[in-house]
Amino acid sequence: MSSEKLQPDSSSAIQSTEEIADLLSEHVIERDDHLNAPGFVVRPDEVTDVLGKLRNEAGFDHLSNVTAQEYEDRYETIYHLRKYDDATQEVSVVVPTTTDDPVSESANEVFRTADWHEREAYDLLGIEYEDHPDPRRILLPETWQGHPLSKDYNQEQPQVVSFAEHANPIAEDYHDDESDTMLLNVGPNHPATHGVLHLKTVLDGEQVADVDPDIGYLHRCEEQMAQQGTYRHQIMPYPDRWDYASSGLLNEWSYARAAEDLNDIEVPEYAQIIRTMGAELCRIASHLLALGTYALDVYGDFTAIFMYAMRDREKVLNVLEDLTGQRLMFNYFRLGGVVWDLPEPREEFFEKTRDLLDDIPESLEEYHDLVTGNEILQVRTIDTGVLEPEVAKNYGVTGPVARGSGIDYDVRRDDPYGYYDELDWEVVTEDGCDNFSRLLVRMREVEESAKIISQCIDLLEDWPEDERNIQANVPRTLKPDADTEIYRSVEAAKGELGIYIRSDGTDKPGRFKIRSPCFSNLQALPEMAEGGTVPDLIASLGSLDVIMGEVDR
Repeated sequence: MSSEKLQPDSSSAIQSTEEIADLLSEHVIERDDHLNAPGFVVRPDEVTDVLGKLRNEAGFDHLSNVTAQEYEDRYETIYHLRKYDDATQEVSVVVPTTTDDPVSESANEVFRTADWHEREAYDLLGIEYEDHPDPRRILLPETWQGHPLSKDYNQEQPQVVSFAEHANPIAEDYHDDESDTMLLNVGPNHPATHGVLHLKTVLDGEQVADVDPDIGYLHRCEEQMAQQGTYRHQIMPYPDRWDYASSGLLNEWSYARAAEDLNDIEVPEYAQIIRTMGAELCRIASHLLALGTYALDVYGDFTAIFMYAMRDREKVLNVLEDLTGQRLMFNYFRLGGVVWDLPEPREEFFEKTRDLLDDIPESLEEYHDLVTGNEILQVRTIDTGVLEPEVAKNYGVTGPVARGSGIDYDVRRDDPYGYYDELDWEVVTEDGCDNFSRLLVRMREVEESAKIISQCIDLLEDWPEDERNIQANVPRTLKPDADTEIYRSVEAAKGELGIYIRSDGTDKPGRFKIRSPCFSNLQALPEMAEGGTVPDLIASLGSLDVIMGEVDR
């Protein structure tokens, strides 16, 4: 790559596992190393102290994932930390609690992103977090009985949502004589909310005083289905359905990277190039969809911009269909490589892809004229939805949303995988921290993706025919050692898409957790929207480019 990221000063930043162990020595009760990160087991009443030290003294400022699970003798919460300045620096904090009293200290005081993650752990497993600011269910209705992932959950008990759930939203507690506040329900109808999302919005006059995103309408038990499938054959079809809009191969890669590292599978170089090319085609398709829907959100332009974006996205999907045989649910990656080689005749495929790449500069220039140069869009997006860098980091924001706040973080470069570290491309950032900056980042990333794809094509054209190895020699049945744990991630179109897997010694995962970038990004919406107007709220939500199938999983 042509641009190298400045790393933190090793003289002042804690780097080694032993330095971390010394820092946490008074809190650690035992070690529990994961494959790619040292693990430290701490008491449930010392979570804040431990995470505070890791953030403030060791530089671990990114709480990338929180996983909760139940064993026969305990519950466990795992906080997976990284550094925005160096994603290869990772550490896991393991917090066990007893089965009869599953209570742990909340991490929310240190990392705001823990709010939703811990609510999900409570909702699905029943772990309670002391001093949590909002200890409610998040995916299921408040009237739900029991916790579906707990071992004693009764699946046959009836679940009835009480009539109170459908009460008149304009209630006395939202409107009184001393203020001019009211509750505005935005959604869960689709058009302005990018999926079945309900925004409980409190207005003070015309200003947004509070926003409470209500998610869970599209919860499809993706993690639980993965836990019922075998590593080798049955899990891979599911990732396409998380971010179902355009990011199928990116989703597949997140699972492939975790499972391949867990099972010590090395992917052939030729297959890595094909994966990299396919992933960047998906990134372009995703960003074009984001561009078109954003113009539709902000100033209602359906004919010119939305349809133009769909036109160009169709060209990308045509190439992906030639490559994979599908247009959205690709199921093209396999553990160890890809399912088949490039389509024949190869020359036609390369020519069609190059024609697509040749059209991109002119299309982007047209979009800049129609979109970023549009005065209405500028007024609606410049200095609205402001998300300052430190606030974004505290919420675990990643992807174009983070890079639009000037955060120079991209998993493709910072924790290299595939063929990215062999290619010439740039990480795109903007310093405006507003809705306009997030739009610019996506449009500029289309150019960088085109550069990556062009280089991949050059390599694939010249690759010797007798060395076109598309898959490693992977055993038919994969059974990693019991209690082996790993967290791996890729840079999906929306941000860091990570997978945590714990093996139980069988051919199926004991625990499978999806770290959705949309989940953490959406949690930051109140920070962006409060103080603005309802149109600003819609523009801010659109700038996050969330897909609810990935938020809810």
